[in-house]
Amino acid sequence: MTANGGTPAAATGRLLVPALMFIALVVAVVGSLGAPLITPVADEFEVSLAAAQWTLTAPLLVGAIATPVLGRLGAGPRRRQVVLATMGVTVVGSVLTVVPPSFGWLLAGRVGQGAGLGLTALVMGVARDHLPAGRSGQAIALLSVASTIGIGIGYPLAGLLTSVAGLRAAYGLGLLITTVALAAAWRSVPHPPAGRSAALDVRGAVLLGGGLLALLLAISQTTMWTHRPAFGTALLAAAAVLIGAWVRRERRYAVPLVDLALLRTPAVAGANAVMLLGGVGMYLLLTLVTRYVQTPESAGYGFGVDVFVAGLVLVPFSALGFAGGRLVRPLHKRLAPSAVLAVGGAAVLAALALFALTRSQLWQAFTVMGVLGLGVGVFSAAMPTAILAVTPVQETSSAMSFNQVVRSVGFSIGSTLGGLTLAAQTPAGSRFPTDGGYTTASWLGAAMMGITIVAALTLRRAPGSAAAEPQSNDSPAASR
Repeated sequence: MTANGGTPAAATGRLLVPALMFIALVVAVVGSLGAPLITPVADEFEVSLAAAQWTLTAPLLVGAIATPVLGRLGAGPRRRQVVLATMGVTVVGSVLTVVPPSFGWLLAGRVGQGAGLGLTALVMGVARDHLPAGRSGQAIALLSVASTIGIGIGYPLAGLLTSVAGLRAAYGLGLLITTVALAAAWRSVPHPPAGRSAALDVRGAVLLGGGLLALLLAISQTTMWTHRPAFGTALLAAAAVLIGAWVRRERRYAVPLVDLALLRTPAVAGANAVMLLGGVGMYLLLTLVTRYVQTPESAGYGFGVDVFVAGLVLVPFSALGFAGGRLVRPLHKRLAPSAVLAVGGAAVLAALALFALTRSQLWQAFTVMGVLGLGVGVFSAAMPTAILAVTPVQETSSAMSFNQVVRSVGFSIGSTLGGLTLAAQTPAGSRFPTDGGYTTASWLGAAMMGITIVAALTLRRAPGSAAAEPQSNDSPAASR
């Protein structure tokens, strides 16, 4: 038997999984490069920290907007070309970040890199189409983990390279790995099965893109709500109007960007709601810990570590995140998918409670991040099973792209919630919040994860899909 594109199925399987995992890791690493480099960018290009912050915000916004569009294109007959073209845009963006003549060019490069963040849903669709059912479920779970855990790989590497060789060396890492990922995609990503629709609702994409842009700007810009709340409210209103118009259009369009009919399935709607709630608590703690350890001891707390050491704090997050992802398969043999999601949420809740109660030693921050990574790994790996068990194979990329957008919104809300809580706990004239502000923010995150666990446990099980893995077109079951 041969896989689409003329590659023997066995060879495709051997090369495909490592290639897809590498692509997912690369886009996560590149997306996270902005976080540790904000201060060096501000210094080198002589811009404010607020302006430099856009080297992180812009690619995340672009990624959220590009994800549903790429997800629909990935459901069509030109998925391989879409993957290669998107990786090509990411490589061009990486070139601009290495040799930017001005801050504007650097920002343009980061926008190009942000397009790559929409590839995760596409590579999940590739895995489901071209791997046997048993392997596809495991591969998709690990791809979901890699898209989050890769943050903990990029942060310390960028910090180390910046400390040793400067800003351009750190962005050079992005150029190197995106070029290798493009080569891996060219060599390994096959053509999709025949018979897929090539339709793309351009007007719907514009409506959704505009709505997501307004929504994410409103919930990601903490200072806007403290200085210009009226503008933030206007953005939320614009987002509601645009997304509402998109929903009305999608219901009438023959080939929508996202099949909203799937959201009427309790398993899919519930899983996306759980992803939104869980994303808030996960990202809130991630931002709290990295900010806390870099706070100088003169503030009365914190450890005053540099960017590289702050990045090392994320290493347990990545390591135990992958371990958590590997645990999901045996857990599914004993527990329903909703219960596995609750297990992941419980680990995140434990990490939030641990940080709220004890953080006086640096090693405790490492421990908190390890527990968080374990929970995120289990949660992220369990999520695709809950969604794809009731999703048609040809809608894999579209369904998972919607889930990725929901996750991005949850992450943005978590970051903003943490920032607003700390801002409210910052004394007048002080640069740093009180130590109690971190406690308050942690318990808010814990409360959110408690709601997430309850929501996960109340998910209705789709008939016959309690422990099902996504079926592949190439599986024996599909061929009978």
